[in-house]
Amino acid sequence: MQRPSALKRALRSNKTASLVLLVVLLAAWEGGTRFFSVPKFLIPPFSEVMVALWRGLATGVMAKDGLWFHTAITLAEIALGFFIGSAIGLALGVAISQMERVEAVLQPYVAAFQSLPKVAVAPIIVMWLGFGISSKVAIVCMLTFFPVLVTSIAGFKAIDPDRIDLLRSLSATPWQIFRKAKFPSALPYIFAGLDMAAAFAVVGAIVGEFVGAQAGLGVLILQMDAQMDTGGSFSVFIVLSVIGIALTSVLRVVQRRVLHWMPVETHKRTVNA
Repeated sequence: MQRPSALKRALRSNKTASLVLLVVLLAAWEGGTRFFSVPKFLIPPFSEVMVALWRGLATGVMAKDGLWFHTAITLAEIALGFFIGSAIGLALGVAISQMERVEAVLQPYVAAFQSLPKVAVAPIIVMWLGFGISSKVAIVCMLTFFPVLVTSIAGFKAIDPDRIDLLRSLSATPWQIFRKAKFPSALPYIFAGLDMAAAFAVVGAIVGEFVGAQAGLGVLILQMDAQMDTGGSFSVFIVLSVIGIALTSVLRVVQRRVLHWMPVETHKRTVNA
């Protein structure tokens, strides 16, 4: 019988430690709020948050006062904004990194646009595009665009010049150099940008729904806050956390499949450099 590898044993150990830490934190939350008699409208006990979560999930899928309906709306905004914003950021990153003249022309505009406070611009976008899903998708696009753009440019510029010289000595075309050397070398950086963009996508969708929306988890949080239902608000926070974890996990799976040729240790050093 084949023994598990050292990497698998480490992963199991890390998952166990993470689960133990979660249990300890939840127990401290429950015990601390009850022992110190913390008012429920400030921090409800974890048990009451779970009751509110179960109550929200127990409603019908299309019930407008339940979690399923609002979660579906927010997920659609996150998914559309993430894919559109990441695609635009990657495409522009490729163009800027491959053409020095384009980089010189667009760099001031990119820096100016990046310095804009995206949260402050959100009300204007809602005013332009309305309270529907399009305004939230646009806000998510703005927040996911820059992480992918910046990391992709850094990745394309981080390639070893000797590799490019070697390919040129073998009469490789610019497309072949890009496909066989530049793009594979930039992939770890691109995935690092996508990882950040996934977190920003969740934030962008909720900010857009706070500013103005007809449905979504942000709207549900505002409604529960108005009713002083802190347990219900915390239950929505749990749903948002699960969405963020799920997005990150999907990206990690795709990353492992795409970067199967790169050692895990090398990949971590490249991204964290």
